[in-house]
Amino acid sequence: MSLNPEGLQKHCETILQSRRIKNKIVILCEGDIPKLEGRSSPQSYSKIEKMPDANFYKACVPQGWSQYRPQFFNCGDRQDVINSYFSLLDLHQQDPSKSYLEPTKLFAIVDLDLQSKEIGHNYQFPDTETIFYDLYQGLKVNQQTAPQHRIWVTGLIHKESYFIIPELQETFDSCFMLPVPLYKGNNLLLTDIYKDMAELINQDPDLKNHLITACQRINYCQSLNCTDVNQLKISWIQEFNSTVDVTRKNELIYVLLTLIKAKNFWREIEPPPNWSGSADNYKEQLLLKIGKFYSEHSDAEYHLSVFFKILYQYQD
Repeated sequence: MSLNPEGLQKHCETILQSRRIKNKIVILCEGDIPKLEGRSSPQSYSKIEKMPDANFYKACVPQGWSQYRPQFFNCGDRQDVINSYFSLLDLHQQDPSKSYLEPTKLFAIVDLDLQSKEIGHNYQFPDTETIFYDLYQGLKVNQQTAPQHRIWVTGLIHKESYFIIPELQETFDSCFMLPVPLYKGNNLLLTDIYKDMAELINQDPDLKNHLITACQRINYCQSLNCTDVNQLKISWIQEFNSTVDVTRKNELIYVLLTLIKAKNFWREIEPPPNWSGSADNYKEQLLLKIGKFYSEHSDAEYHLSVFFKILYQYQD
């Protein structure tokens, strides 16, 4: 459920009045808004960067970024994030003396999802789909147009897709100080997840209802048959099984991560039996390791790496 107008204003006023955003880049993201004893408070907001999803994005900040590191705020669902972005700008403009925000340093990032979300507020892009096409070219961020974006959408369907990109297999295999995660009772092999995702291509009602939109997003992969979801499934599996080229296989995997929701598969990843703590604690630590992967690859062309590289230009 999205924030009501009163809740939205209170949420934004709390952010604006937080001294820790002074001279800092502020990034709004999806995720639960913190509450302490059932009610929002400045004290609860001070812990916001330890909450999903802000904790993940914070862990992705490039290692060399030592000063004026960004501040992250959960803002609820995708609509809440968009509303918070514009509400923060409006409230700041009404009375800058009550705000520590630097408007040029305000950013937001939301999931692409299968359904487009209208932006409104006379923003330069009318909806999330338009942002996607301007921000991404095939598998990569368009670094020519990216600097003009203040509201980013993920290039993959959800943030969770970035938790299981193929380049992370080595990270899962070498979980120092953290036991290797399990998927369906076996050591996690990302290929197993991709095969399960492929089997669901023709069973996802959202994908079926938005197939044209989805296939336009992956039009760089023209060998796939987008006639309907069954043909898409068949052609993906046939091509994935027949090719030995790693680059081509990875391209097909990224297609899946653009189309099939990864959240349910991420939930099925579990700690091994010898893990003495809670499953939630294990997942939190695993997320931090994934974030560390991105923080250590700040010069790579991963979407999140480029996002922070663009933001770094605004750090001073």
